[in-house]
Amino acid sequence: MIKRNFYLNMLRKYRNTDEIKVICGIRRCGKTVLLKQLIDELIKDGIPQENIIYISFESSKYRRIKNDIQLDEIILEKTSKINGKIYLLFDEIQQVKDWEKSINSYRVDFDSDIYITGSNSTLLSGELATLLSGRYITLNIYPFSFNELLDFYKNEGISEKELFNEYLSYGGFPGLLSYDNDGKINLLHDLYSTIILNDILYRSNIKDLDLLKRLLEFMISNIGQTFSATSISKYIKNERKTTPATIINFLEYIVNAFILYQVKREDIKLKKKLLISDKYYVVDPGFYYLFNDESQRDWGQLLENVVFLELIRRGYSVNIGKVNDLEIDFVCYKSNKKKYIQVSESVKDPLTREREFKPFTLIKDNYPKYLITNDDENYSNEGIVHLNIIDFLKLDNDF
Repeated sequence: MIKRNFYLNMLRKYRNTDEIKVICGIRRCGKTVLLKQLIDELIKDGIPQENIIYISFESSKYRRIKNDIQLDEIILEKTSKINGKIYLLFDEIQQVKDWEKSINSYRVDFDSDIYITGSNSTLLSGELATLLSGRYITLNIYPFSFNELLDFYKNEGISEKELFNEYLSYGGFPGLLSYDNDGKINLLHDLYSTIILNDILYRSNIKDLDLLKRLLEFMISNIGQTFSATSISKYIKNERKTTPATIINFLEYIVNAFILYQVKREDIKLKKKLLISDKYYVVDPGFYYLFNDESQRDWGQLLENVVFLELIRRGYSVNIGKVNDLEIDFVCYKSNKKKYIQVSESVKDPLTREREFKPFTLIKDNYPKYLITNDDENYSNEGIVHLNIIDFLKLDNDF
């Protein structure tokens, strides 16, 4: 089992603080394992095991807990004889109705350190934010990164390029790694279906499963393309009757379940967000492979998706940049940092290289500019840094 130090380091910063630690991410990305690794660290650091209360609401042991009143009964019973700080860890807490009231009361009533996980971004909407008034920190967790895969397979004799190609096909969901390729595909299909049914269909009360499936397949097959709700509905209308309003609602449900990420566009020169034509990226390359075999895949868009995932893992907020009539793939922000990034499968061809470099020449500020490709040759030029994508993904610290 890989110790997910990237995320554990973040949790360590806030351990024993009053803030509730909210861990969000798509189903089966490793949230449960992260909590158990945290429990191992607590025990190693001398915390008595009876002071650590872990409840998974997907376990048959706790499935009967349906609301905050029932949850309170369990917690009051478990904590009645505990002395000292109590560590409360709740896995997939969105299964419990009005759980926010309980969590807020534990923060007030106990000397506690609280961690919760959930598989829907609406976990932090509404009453939780109101009740806690900023008394929480959020940690977004994703399937394994390429760096984590390198760590997992470090004794297997697999070259970096071989492993990268595996990553592009089967992604990084932790539960898949011990299976052969056929097994990985089968499990990806099962996981994908489970997310559609449990985290989108049932939670959002969607009645039209067929439209949801068609929309998701279309969006995943066209990652990194610029779309509006109107353009999507026009395409879908070739097969199914729908409206832009329905598309907007369905996309919101899909994004809330962490399958897709919506990225807004900004006009770099005018320094403002654009309200039309967003892009969407998928949470893991494995889902893209479900609908696109090697002959169908757009390798440039797939590499772009991989770079996007790495950027948000590293804590960047990301927009798509527009400069005059040209596009910058990513405008990245973190703290006071800003970076521009272009992604291409290859720029060996001089015309392709000129096309990818041109948008950079129209940007007059001095923020760093990067071109990321699958090429081994270095095409850095005029202050623009060219990185091979594997080298980019392997960077331990910020670039």
